[in-house]
Amino acid sequence: MRVRHKPWADEFLEENSQIVIPSATQHKGNWRQLFGNDQPIFLEIGTGKGQFITGMAKQYPNINFIGIELNKNIIVDAVQKVVDSEQRNVRLINENAKDLREMFGDDEVNSIFLNFSDPWPKSRHEKRRLTFSSFLEQYEQVMTEQGEIVFKTDNKSLFEYSLVSFSQYGMELDEVVLDLHVLNDPTNVVTEYEEKFSLKGQPIYRCKTHFGRIKKSD
Repeated sequence: MRVRHKPWADEFLEENSQIVIPSATQHKGNWRQLFGNDQPIFLEIGTGKGQFITGMAKQYPNINFIGIELNKNIIVDAVQKVVDSEQRNVRLINENAKDLREMFGDDEVNSIFLNFSDPWPKSRHEKRRLTFSSFLEQYEQVMTEQGEIVFKTDNKSLFEYSLVSFSQYGMELDEVVLDLHVLNDPTNVVTEYEEKFSLKGQPIYRCKTHFGRIKKSD
């Protein structure tokens, strides 16, 4: 889907630097200080327009939420949602999440949400999938020992691939749902893509998993 260029995006992000945090690497290991509390940190990779993260922040006011979105023309919508909702437990990062270990310290993140990630369907692009083993290695390092990953997608092939990837890495599958909206989970916060695909009758797949093993010491 083509994203309309917004020439005012840079200025808007600068004006809201208390929400969109510049130079995320400078806060590595100190994100709770930025929030001013010692609450758990939940991270969403690929925040999009922010419907999910603002909904979660409202539902769980005692959790710190951080959303990463690379496209500045998209993240501005998420910023506006945070401003409108007046949620103080949300921060956003307008950077590439190619290596979370540059942004977060060991054991700093409690949960990670992967919502409707790019499926990268071609085999030669496998390493770009956010559930590929090299990404799982990053997640394991920055997450607490029993930290949970919640993965949602409309793409059946990516879902099947991810279940195998999680299992081969040694992770434990806590939940596997093949049609989320039949489950009718009242705690589920719907993303923009989820809303769109559900209206078309497309099943939404969800998996909850954790690393289920003692983390290696240095």
